[in-house]
Amino acid sequence: MNHWAAQKDLSQAVDLARRHLQDTQAPDGSWHGDYGGPVFLLPTLIVATHIVGEPFDPETEQDFIRFFKHHQNADGGWPLHIQGESYAYATALCYVAQRLLGVPADDPGLERARVWLLERGGAANLPPWGKFLLALLNLYDYDGVMPVPPELWLLPTWLPAHPSRFWCHSRMIFLPMSYLYGIRAQAPLTPVVRALRDEIFCEPYEALDFRGSQMQCAAGDIYAPLSRGYRLLNGLLNGYEAIAGERLRARATDFVLDQVRQEDENTNNICIGPINKVLNMLCWHFAEPDGKRVAAHRRQLPEYLWKGEHGTHMQGYNSSRLWDTAFAVQAICASGRAGTAKPMLELAHAYIEANQVLEDTPDRERYFRDPSQGGWPFSNRTHGWPISDCTAEGLKAAIALRAIVDEPIHDERLDDAAELILGWQNADGGWPTYEKARTPSWMEALNPSLVFADIMVDHSYVECTSACVQALIRYRDQGVDPARAQCIDKAIARGRDFLLARQRDDGAWMGAWGICFTYGTWFAVSALRAAGLPADSAALRRAAAFLVSHQLPDGGWGETIESCRRGTYASTPEGQVVMTSWAVLSLLQTEMADSEPVRAGLRFLQDRQRADGSWPDEAIAGVFNRTCAITYDNYRKIFGLWALGAADVRVNADMTVQGLPR
Repeated sequence: MNHWAAQKDLSQAVDLARRHLQDTQAPDGSWHGDYGGPVFLLPTLIVATHIVGEPFDPETEQDFIRFFKHHQNADGGWPLHIQGESYAYATALCYVAQRLLGVPADDPGLERARVWLLERGGAANLPPWGKFLLALLNLYDYDGVMPVPPELWLLPTWLPAHPSRFWCHSRMIFLPMSYLYGIRAQAPLTPVVRALRDEIFCEPYEALDFRGSQMQCAAGDIYAPLSRGYRLLNGLLNGYEAIAGERLRARATDFVLDQVRQEDENTNNICIGPINKVLNMLCWHFAEPDGKRVAAHRRQLPEYLWKGEHGTHMQGYNSSRLWDTAFAVQAICASGRAGTAKPMLELAHAYIEANQVLEDTPDRERYFRDPSQGGWPFSNRTHGWPISDCTAEGLKAAIALRAIVDEPIHDERLDDAAELILGWQNADGGWPTYEKARTPSWMEALNPSLVFADIMVDHSYVECTSACVQALIRYRDQGVDPARAQCIDKAIARGRDFLLARQRDDGAWMGAWGICFTYGTWFAVSALRAAGLPADSAALRRAAAFLVSHQLPDGGWGETIESCRRGTYASTPEGQVVMTSWAVLSLLQTEMADSEPVRAGLRFLQDRQRADGSWPDEAIAGVFNRTCAITYDNYRKIFGLWALGAADVRVNADMTVQGLPR
C-alpha cells in the first residue's frame, strides 16, 4: 500500500467521523443514543401502568405494540434481548403486555406465541421475577412466588445475607419486591386478566399447584440454577411465611417503605434502574392510592422510553449520556483533532461539568449508601448514583479538557473524584461498579433469578479497574503532594496486579459490561500500558497474539453474547465496527502496532464507513449479568473515530513508516 495514499485516506476517514460525531451532539453537549436491547423491560412497565390505571397515550401504546411485533422471533417466542433466542420469561410477559394493550387473543402473532409458551409448560414455568410480576397482576397466586419477606431487612446488618449487602441493583429491586410481597399487593381481577388465566397456563387456573411450581422454570431460561443453599433457604422462608405475625410484618413494611421513599428522593423519582422504578411506583400505588408520589413517578416514566425505528421501548437506564460523552471527548483528543473541535468540546465539557455529583445523599448510612460527592453517574446528575468507571471516565475527560476549554472544572472537584475512586477499591485490588463489595463472593450461591449471573455481589471488574487505574494516573500526573502521590501509587500498583492476575491463559481478559474479550482486553491493555508495562512485555504479547488469532478474513473482529454466556470466544461471521475498534486500539499499544493485522483492521473500518462518516447498525456490543445484551447506540461513531484517529496520530508522528501505523 502506498504510504501517502493510505495516510490521506485515513485522515479523511478521521475527519468524516469527527464531523459525524459533531453533527449528532445534543444541544446540551452530550451524546444521546438508544440504551435499549432488553425486551423484558417494556412488559414490566405496561403491567405497572395497567395496575396504576395510568396508561400512556394511544399513539405511544400502538408504538409499544409495533416494538413487540417487530421483535417476535420466527418460532413465535420473544427473546430476553433483541437478536436473542426466545425465553419463556420474555414470551409470557410480552404476550400479557399486548393483551393489556388491547391486542386480541386471536391475533396471529399471539396465537403463535401461545403455542410456543404452552409447549414449554406455560406461565407456571417462568423464573421467579416473572411469577412475581404475574402475581401483582392477579395472574398468579402468591403461594407460587418464592418468598421475599420484608422482615429480612430487620435482621442484623452484619449478616452477609442482609439485603443491604447485596449489589445495589439487586438490592433496589429486592426492596420494593419485599414490600409488595409483604402486603400481598394484587390488582383487581379484570376481564382481560380473567381471560389471560385461561390463555397462558397448561392447566385450568383453579387446578394449578402454585406452591409446587415455586421453583419450576423452563429449561431454556435457566442460566444460573438455584443452589442447594438457596433451595434450603426458600424452604425456611416458606415456613416463616406460615407463622409470620402481623405486628412484625407491619414494622418491616414501614421500614422498607421509608427506604423506598429515600431512593425516590435521592434520584428524583428516576430510581437506579427501570425495574425498581416501576416497582417503587407500585409500592406507592398500594400504600397511598392516587397520591402525589405515584403522580411524581408517573411523570418520570418517559425518561426511560426511546422511540426507535421499530417502535418505542423501555431502556435499561434513563440514558448513557455521561458515559458516552466522556468517551467521545477522549476519542476526539486521541484523534489529534481537539484544536479544530473546540466548540464541540466546550459543549461536551459543559455537560460533564454540570453532571458531576456534588454532595453525598442525605443520612446516607441509614439508607445504606456509600459516599457520592465527586462522582459521575452513567446518565446525569439528576439520577444521582455515581459509578466507579463513569467517575473515572468523567475524570479522564475533565483532565483532557483542561488545556482546551476556557473554564475547566475546579481542582477541588477533581480532588473529590479521585478521593471517591480511591475509596471504591476492593480488597483484591480491583474496582467494583457502584460500591465496595459488602458481602463475600459465595453470596452468589443465593442468586434467586435463574436467568442472570453475578447479581448478588459488587465484584471487581476488569473494565472498572482499568478505568480507575488510568484516571488515577492522569490525576497524579497533574501534580499532587508526595504523600497523596504515594497513596495513589499504591492503589495503582494493586490495580495493575489485579489486572495481571485476571489475564487468562489464552492471553485475553473477559469483559463484563461489553461483548466481551475484545472489550475486556482493550481496557486491560490500556491500563497496563498507562501503568508502565512495556509494549513488548509478556502479558501484552500474549494479548496481541490472542487478538490476532481471532481476526476474521474481512480484517475485522466480532463477538456474540455467547462469549459472555460460555466464557469462550464466540465469533460473528463478519467483523463488527465496535469490536474491531477495540481490537485495533489494543494492538496499537503493543509490539503489533506496525503490523498487517492492524492495517487490515483499519481498512475494515474505512471500508465500512459511510459517506457521512457514520457506520451502519450491527450486532449488539453491550451486555449485563452475562445473559442480556444491551445497545450502546453511540459506540460505533465513538470507537470508530477513536481507532482511526489513534492510528492517524501515529502515522503523523513518524512519516517514515511504510504502511499503517507504527
